[in-house]
Amino acid sequence: MHKNYFLPHIARMEGYTPGEQPQQGQYIKLNTNENPYPPSPLVLERLQQACREDLRLYPDSEASGVRRRLGEVFAVSPEQTLVGNGSDELLSIIMRSFAGTGQKVVYPAPTYSYYKKLIQIQDAQEIVIDFDDSFSLPPDLFFEDAQITLLANPNSPSGTLIPYKAIEDLAARISGILVVDEAYVDFATGGCIDLVHRYSNTIVLRTMSKSFSLASMRLGFGFATAELIAGLWKVKDHYNVNRLSLVAAEAALDDIEWMRANAERVCKTRKDLTSGLERLGFSVWDSSANFVLARIGNPPADWLYQELKKRHILVRYFNQDRLRDCLRISVGTDQEIETFLRELENLLAS
Repeated sequence: MHKNYFLPHIARMEGYTPGEQPQQGQYIKLNTNENPYPPSPLVLERLQQACREDLRLYPDSEASGVRRRLGEVFAVSPEQTLVGNGSDELLSIIMRSFAGTGQKVVYPAPTYSYYKKLIQIQDAQEIVIDFDDSFSLPPDLFFEDAQITLLANPNSPSGTLIPYKAIEDLAARISGILVVDEAYVDFATGGCIDLVHRYSNTIVLRTMSKSFSLASMRLGFGFATAELIAGLWKVKDHYNVNRLSLVAAEAALDDIEWMRANAERVCKTRKDLTSGLERLGFSVWDSSANFVLARIGNPPADWLYQELKKRHILVRYFNQDRLRDCLRISVGTDQEIETFLRELENLLAS
């Protein structure tokens, strides 16, 4: 009999399945919420300059230049910031720092399914509170003895945004750590970073994968009190962000207006995508992200997903409760969305 060497809770769990990344063929990719527009030219220029012999050296373990710029952009001290290999790494650091075996981690669902994997790795106790159909903040999300409460805002896959006041009220009520995952907030208005100045239990996460068009560089930022950051620092890998990614992050923050202009373009196209889907009979949630969640009764959503894929258009289908009649569509360029809507209309008419 083959011996299972894994810890029992690791052997039981299933891995996270990311969106498809086809290695061959030309696809319109509307499935992984990547930005359809390129990063700032300043990023590309500095990356080219950085490809020299000192790549043999380790990167700056403190990400000093990035953290200094984060402090300037977001009005925090560098000591209140942490840079990670994507915000996924920061989520992992947070989970390893605060949640042990059997301890409660709470989140509303449906949401980012990677949370489940991180909780399972820690052998923590997962508590899932269902969103209602409007995706408003569940009133029973509050758990006094939860070690961590996770909240994606805007939420994925719905794209919906929970008001600032509701999140502030939650931060004030809970005794454990509140993580506000703001991966998509640059396509919305506001954000919760200022909560870290008033609530010692709140951590706000951002990423450069979406609005900054730097998904391949794997860059995430965390904001919290200096005390929380100092504790998380002990858990992170010492050289967790590579030298070229740090160069890219500094350049992107130096040209933040480029990101904001691209985010505006995405938001404009999002309106056209939403109206086009509604015209075709879909029900679409009001999105504050760079994607929309659309529901249809007939034909089946999984059939539409497969037929679109045959036409080299990728969207995201979730084979899970409450989402089986939905498609999540990333906002592409105007031309990509026009092609998608045209092919979708042809499928619905067939």
